[in-house]
Amino acid sequence: MNNRHVAALALVLATAAGVAHAEDQPQQPEVKASVEKCWGVAKAGQNDCSAGPGTICAGTAKADYQKNAWINVPGGTCTSIKTPKGHGTLTQTG
Repeated sequence: MNNRHVAALALVLATAAGVAHAEDQPQQPEVKASVEKCWGVAKAGQNDCSAGPGTICAGTAKADYQKNAWINVPGGTCTSIKTPKGHGTLTQTG
C-alpha cells in the first residue's frame, strides 16, 4: 500500500467511526414552549390572570372555566384539556 491508499483508508475509517458515534447519540426531542397561557380551564379563584373587567388578576375568577381567565399549563397541552364547558384555548374567547 502506498501513502495515498493509507490516507484514503484512514479517512474512510474515521468517517465510519464518526457515523457510528452519531448513531449512538440519543435524538433530541423537539423543543416546545415550557408553559403556555390556556384560557377557559381555570377553576374559580385559581386563575393566573385576566378574569374580566373589575378584577385585579390572579385568583379573581368568579366561576369555574371562565372564558376570560387563563392559567399557565405545560406547553402543548392546552387544547387537549377538556372541561364541562369545552376545551382549553390559546386565545381569549370571552
